[in-house]
Amino acid sequence: MAVDSGRSGAELEKRVEDLLSRMTLAEKVRQMSGQCTWKDLAIMPFHYNHRPYPSGENQRLGIPPILFTDGPRGIAQGRSTCFPVSMARGASWDPALEERIGEVMGYEARAQGANFSGGVCVNLPRHPGWGRAQETFGEDPHLLGAMGAAMISGLQRHIMACAKHFAANSIEESRFFVDVKMDERTLHEVYLPHFKKCAQAGAAAFMSAYNKLNGHFCGHNRRLLAEILKGEWGFDGFVISDFMLGVRSATAAAAGLDIEMPFTWRFGKRLKKAVQKGRVPEAAVNEAVRRILRKKLEFEKVGDPAGYDKARVACPEHTALALKSARKGMVLLKNERGALPLDRDRVKKLAVLGRLADHPNLGDRGSSRVYPPYVVTPLAGLRKLAGPVQVDYASGKNLEAARKLAREADAVIVVCGLTWRDEGEHIPVINLGGDRENLDLPAEQIELIRAAAGECDRVIVALEAGGALTLESWKDLVPAVIMAWYPGMEGGTALAEIIFGDINPSGKLPLTFPKSTDQLPLFKKKIKTIEYGYYHGYRLFDKRGLEPAFPFGHGLSYTRYEYANLRLSAESMGEGGALEVSFELKNAGERAGEEAAQLYVAAPGKAVDRPVKELKGFARTALGPGETRKVKMTLRADELAYYDAEQKKWRLEPGEHRVLVGSSSAEKDLGLSAGFQLLA
Repeated sequence: MAVDSGRSGAELEKRVEDLLSRMTLAEKVRQMSGQCTWKDLAIMPFHYNHRPYPSGENQRLGIPPILFTDGPRGIAQGRSTCFPVSMARGASWDPALEERIGEVMGYEARAQGANFSGGVCVNLPRHPGWGRAQETFGEDPHLLGAMGAAMISGLQRHIMACAKHFAANSIEESRFFVDVKMDERTLHEVYLPHFKKCAQAGAAAFMSAYNKLNGHFCGHNRRLLAEILKGEWGFDGFVISDFMLGVRSATAAAAGLDIEMPFTWRFGKRLKKAVQKGRVPEAAVNEAVRRILRKKLEFEKVGDPAGYDKARVACPEHTALALKSARKGMVLLKNERGALPLDRDRVKKLAVLGRLADHPNLGDRGSSRVYPPYVVTPLAGLRKLAGPVQVDYASGKNLEAARKLAREADAVIVVCGLTWRDEGEHIPVINLGGDRENLDLPAEQIELIRAAAGECDRVIVALEAGGALTLESWKDLVPAVIMAWYPGMEGGTALAEIIFGDINPSGKLPLTFPKSTDQLPLFKKKIKTIEYGYYHGYRLFDKRGLEPAFPFGHGLSYTRYEYANLRLSAESMGEGGALEVSFELKNAGERAGEEAAQLYVAAPGKAVDRPVKELKGFARTALGPGETRKVKMTLRADELAYYDAEQKKWRLEPGEHRVLVGSSSAEKDLGLSAGFQLLA
């Protein structure tokens, strides 16, 4: 089935139709059916994706299988490069870096025999307690879409990429049965825009979610799959099911589901029989096979002309990228009294406390697990880069021993947070992961922080987790806090570099850190039906006038940035128009750094209820000491529309809109403002 990568669309479609015309019904159904073995299924709970999972091979016609591999933070097979979790990469606000990460993942997947990645998770975490929040890029649709599209672009230089889980999947322990209710406007404006950007980026495939949406399982949801994804958006790829329980009957094929993964259960012979008895039109099967063949043909010649060298998996070039990603994603939440960075010439003794300091903590051990050749822990990183500084360690299990080390130290690093036992994909068989209704640190860790703070006035807390934590019971006791996330195989190196000032922190929060769970929407781990409202995250905080612990977009630096001279290219724009937004960004400090500037828009909110403001642009800029640069962003009219559910169309709201620019979503950080008229 050789095809030249330069073939026209017409030639490709002709080849698709030729292959389809020569297939029997059984062969068509086989294209739609996963082909994992019983051995694969037996191994899956203990070493998921130990090999690529196949589907749709046809030796008679020379049609190769799809070979699935997973992993938002790296390839699940072999000893692959383990990057920081997606939430940490979302904190970089750097789509160009994410595209390069996707490219490396694509290369490593192809080098290990895969041709399809299921690693692009863009689900929106309505509540930060969602166990798999670490697999996605943040709470805002604009940021999610930009990062997801970038990852797809990188992956698809080598393999097919799949965006998941479509849609409204954000409660882990109820995922197989929960019915998520929401109105059409909320669906289109809040829970789908990032998926649409992935489709526009050319994603080869989408994966349906387990949950129901408005009464119908997502794998059987014709409104979602056929009408919106394939109809309104013009998506020409295929849809695969989430594994095992993603398909409930063969009739899913009539709703727009194209492949059952990872093995044949509801499709296969059952689908063939459903077609023969008229429960599923053969036209639906033909359309599914067209979509599958189309992407197989498109991607057959995509890739590195020099071939794929397995020796390059987790090579120095790739692990250096993991280090770069960890550096850019760590967020300095708090830094008072000059606590950071530590000066190696002045700090003689450093105490490192906490069990997680000496623990390779990479995050979830479900479908996103990666097995890297090594992991640099925080303790290992600090000892490697400490130079003349004496580094002493205590796990904190013996509180008096920890107090003694803190008392004798010039500074203390307490490493706290969560592990795969606390959050992640929920697999009951081996008691993995799950959701968090309580966002506090474990009690023994809070006790350790309090003990250290009672003995030393220079205590830095480094946090490892996949989402937001509540810190109110202890954050005022310490002068500095770093959010390190699950930072990947080189995370300990990056953390040490930031602590000693070798790297200037530049990460920004991709989700809001609340003061308490009372500020958040309703969240229950076990729930059969739930209403998803229009507001969550910073939009909810704005609407209710709530003050978070740390706002969306927040992140400190070892230098200072000044924003000035906001300019709009025009005073108005109409349908189909665009404005250029420009401003000056100055590094007013004495250290080089990078700043992720953010652009929000406030709509009039008269035609319909609107958020106080919404993120509509961002730009990461590197600046030397004292340097000023002009930053430009483009604002398009279609990004300002709201969804009219009655008419099923997007509408612009005429009137004055405000552009707000600054360093975070907090009102105090949005110092630049200008207005323009939107003409509808």
